[in-house]
Amino acid sequence: MKIHGIGQIAEAYKNDFIEIETAGDGLWRTGKDGVLLILMPRDKKVEFIVFSDKTLVHVKSSMGYPAIYSLNDADFKAPAEAVLMDLDGTSVHSEAFWIWVIEQTTARLLRNPKFTLEPDDEPHVSGHSVSEHLQHCIQKYCPGKTVEEARTHYFDITHRELKENLAGKGRVDAFCPAPGLKEFLIKLKESRIRIGLVTSGLYEKAWPEIVAAFRTLKMGDPLDFYDAIISAGFAIRKGQVGTLGELEPKPHPWLYAETARVGLGLTTGGRNRVIGMEDSGAGVVSIRLAGFAAIGVGGGNIEKSGMRPLLFASCNTLADALPVILGKR
Repeated sequence: MKIHGIGQIAEAYKNDFIEIETAGDGLWRTGKDGVLLILMPRDKKVEFIVFSDKTLVHVKSSMGYPAIYSLNDADFKAPAEAVLMDLDGTSVHSEAFWIWVIEQTTARLLRNPKFTLEPDDEPHVSGHSVSEHLQHCIQKYCPGKTVEEARTHYFDITHRELKENLAGKGRVDAFCPAPGLKEFLIKLKESRIRIGLVTSGLYEKAWPEIVAAFRTLKMGDPLDFYDAIISAGFAIRKGQVGTLGELEPKPHPWLYAETARVGLGLTTGGRNRVIGMEDSGAGVVSIRLAGFAAIGVGGGNIEKSGMRPLLFASCNTLADALPVILGKR
C-alpha cells in the first residue's frame, strides 16, 4: 500500500511502524470518516493517520499541547541549493553529555545520586525539548514532581558544567565535532550550497557547542560561516524575557521551516532543492513536516524511534552524504 507522504514502506522497515486502532485520544478511528490506517512509530511520539489522499500527523505532547500537521511528499533534486543541518549528534557529538544532564537532574529529584537512566529512555531524552525530556523522566521515575522544579535543577547543572567547560575544566568529551565535519562543511561552501544550522537546544546550550566545535576545528567564528543559525531561543526565567522554545521544537516543523524561509529566504516553491540532515527521529519528523526530504545520519536514535521509512537516504558519516547532496551517487 502506497501511503501519501511516506510512499511504499520497504519490507525491511515494516517493523518500524505499529498499526493501532485509534489516534488523537479517540479523534480518529480506523475505518471511520475515511481513515484507512493508523500507524505509530516505535517511540510512540507521533501518530500517522492515513487517508486515500492525505496523511495527517498527530504530534503528541507530554506537556499537554499536541498538534496536527499534514505530511506531504518530499522530493529532492540534486545538487542541493541549501542543506539544513541538525546540531547535536549530526554536527557535534554532545547527546551523551545532555542525556547525562537529564540523568543528573532526575537523580536530584529522586535524591538518589546513584540513579541511572535505562536504555529504552534514549528516544525520549534526546531530540525533543528540555521540558519534554524532563516530563518523560518525571512520569516514569518520580511522579508528583513538577517540570518547573526539574528545570531549576537542570539549568543549575547546565550552568555549572558549561562554566567549567569554557574554563577548560569540564568534561573533555562534552562537545566533539562529528568526524569529517570541517571537510564536509568546506565542500558544501565550495559547491556554493547554503548551510543552515538548526537545533532544538536553547541558545545558552547550543552556542557553547557551536563555538567549541569551531574552535577545535580552527574554523573561526560560526556566525561568519553559516548562512543561518536557528535555536529554540532563550529560557523563560522569573524576571527575564524568554522565548517559546519549549512547546514547538522538533518534532514540530517550525525550527526547520524558519531556518529555510526566514533565515535563508527560501520560498516553498524551491523545497525540492533543499535537504535536511538529522540523527534523531524527532528531527526527521521535523524536517518532513517542514516539507523537505531528510537524510538520516548514523549514530543517533532514528532506528530505535522507528522513523527510517521517512528518510530520503541514510548515511553512516557526513562524507557519505555528499554524493546524495551533490548528485554524484
